[in-house]
Amino acid sequence: MNTTLGRPRLPATAAAVVTVVLWASAFVAIRSAGRAYSPGALALGRLASGALTLVVIWAVRREGLPPRAAWRGILQSGLLWFGLYMAILNWGERQVDAGTAALVVNVGPLLIALLGARLLGDSTPPRLLAGMTVSFAGAVIVGLSMSDGGRSSVLGVVLCLLAALAYACGVVAQKPALARASALQVTTFGCLTGAVACLPFAGQLAEESVRAPVPATLDMVYLGVFPTALAFTTWAYALARTTASRMGATTYAVPALVVLMSWLALGEVPGVLTLVGGVLCLAGVAVSRSQRRAGRPVRVATGRPRPE
Repeated sequence: MNTTLGRPRLPATAAAVVTVVLWASAFVAIRSAGRAYSPGALALGRLASGALTLVVIWAVRREGLPPRAAWRGILQSGLLWFGLYMAILNWGERQVDAGTAALVVNVGPLLIALLGARLLGDSTPPRLLAGMTVSFAGAVIVGLSMSDGGRSSVLGVVLCLLAALAYACGVVAQKPALARASALQVTTFGCLTGAVACLPFAGQLAEESVRAPVPATLDMVYLGVFPTALAFTTWAYALARTTASRMGATTYAVPALVVLMSWLALGEVPGVLTLVGGVLCLAGVAVSRSQRRAGRPVRVATGRPRPE
């Protein structure tokens, strides 16, 4: 019984791992691209390259259009998560330091758990709540240790909060759509929706792409192809096979991976507090995704098993 339940979880777990690794790498790429591109232009460039990649894959696979019942969730998640979240987060990160932004945005998984329980009927078992609490504490430590203490503004904090809210609402809206359409369909048309919503920034993108250095443009394309096209598809695949709350908790691994990648790629040696926070983030994810084992039979005097 356990083997039949456990094996189907392996592909979904692998998809979740791919998602958090690529989303963590996005923070490193955004640093480079954000120096040459404004928030709206970067969001549009990222979504456009992601949408182009997804449309090609969708056409090759011939999956067709999503059923009518899925379009509401696709459009809502496309506007809120792909469009609004990316543009507002890019803007917010220009107003506050990276540590503050990471700290505020990590309210998102908690909002997902609350909205998922309220709107989707997701269960919130003690292990999930305990794991999210540990991970959030780790995110707080990482954020405080990375904060420069002087760049935070009220506007920046509000923008990051709005980004977290858009992210949470987008995830909750996406979940019902995945019951009616494939992960590729939901991601492709959600990304297209976000790209269309960001079209008012097309003029800025055209002007800035002429002046931007090649590495910054390549980083923007990378953001579209991998952390957007690939990672959002693997996210949707995993989300279709678990609850929104549990998937939200998984993203608490991102701050720990960002610390590691910044160390390896940028030579930014983390402090002791940052490392402690990263370990707590990973520990909380492990707890939140763990499953309670069924009680084992115990033997009595007759030698027959009796359930605990």
